[in-house]
Amino acid sequence: MIPEIQTRPIAHLASGDTISLQIYRFVGDRPGKKAYLQSNLHGAEVSGNVILHQLVGALCDLDASQLQGEIWIVPSCNPLATNQRSHHFSSGRYNPYTGHDWNRIFWDYEKFAVAHPRDYGIAEFAERYRDAEPEEIVREFRQQIRTAFAGIADRFETPESLPYEERYRYRLQDLCLDADYVIDCHSSTNQAVDYLYCFHDRQPSAQAFLLPYAILMHDYDGDAFDEAFCKPWLALERELAKRDRQIVFDIEAWTLEIGSGMDADADAVYRGLRGIKNYLASKGIIRFPKYPLVRTLSHKVEFFERSQLVEYYAPYGGTLSVQPVLGSVVTAKQRLYQLVSPQENGIRTHDVSARQRGIVFDIARNCSLNEGELVLSVMEYEAGDDASFL
Repeated sequence: MIPEIQTRPIAHLASGDTISLQIYRFVGDRPGKKAYLQSNLHGAEVSGNVILHQLVGALCDLDASQLQGEIWIVPSCNPLATNQRSHHFSSGRYNPYTGHDWNRIFWDYEKFAVAHPRDYGIAEFAERYRDAEPEEIVREFRQQIRTAFAGIADRFETPESLPYEERYRYRLQDLCLDADYVIDCHSSTNQAVDYLYCFHDRQPSAQAFLLPYAILMHDYDGDAFDEAFCKPWLALERELAKRDRQIVFDIEAWTLEIGSGMDADADAVYRGLRGIKNYLASKGIIRFPKYPLVRTLSHKVEFFERSQLVEYYAPYGGTLSVQPVLGSVVTAKQRLYQLVSPQENGIRTHDVSARQRGIVFDIARNCSLNEGELVLSVMEYEAGDDASFL
């Protein structure tokens, strides 16, 4: 397949240059679902760029008969963040103009609907369509979201205009409002295990990514990209359930955390690409040779609550001289790390022990630490659950 490559401007700079998004659009020879994939929303998280570039290459090797529906891919969805540097270090997690996290700026239809209940209320929509077929509910709810979203564009041309973040989020979200599956590729800022974020009732689909861990999303504010996409549909499911209509829509959003910041480790890229290909094949949108993999149904994902992730901060400034193996299991009172700290009365060696059994989830990338900086995180679990992790 040869993709349609679109270029969409997102920012006109003082220099006269224009920054644009490059979108690869693959369309099958039969209508079907739409998958939207992006990476590099945070500038230093580059594993996803390589994963999606390789996915583009894999799709180019297929023909249109192997794709039912369409796949949109944006390997570098935030060029401003991608190009942000401080000496050798790529940062790009925060907008340098406002200080806002690039993944906490997105438009949340559910919040909008609460503010405009008469025209856009989700409870009101659920009441109106409680007896409709699922296909009609999806079609009409999408149109309601799209109508509300379109009103943002009208503000572009007002005298007061809009700040860049709002203009940017509009242009990015506009690409995926009609998608069925959204995959946002990220990496840890530190050294970290691979995992994903999973929304309510989507646990069975998480298997297809073949990752070892998932964090369940029970509490979220809708400002992250995956949340902004999925949250209205989850709200609609809840409102329909109140009216004795149990529906789980085949609409999903995933944030994949693959590899570590500023790295494009070959093994991490392989795992990320394999998982995405397996997920798309499991959903029936694409036929890759040998996918979905046979072991998908038997693959075990360990699901955690976000509250189980405990962060350890440096009690003193110093250098991390001993650290655990990433992904290893530690027991209560086992030494987690050692900090060598220069102090007024000489060099102090400080050992820190784990407060409870758990998995070493991430470790600081910089071994030189000031007091109060993050050293590592442990995903804690009960001792009786040992067998499921080993």
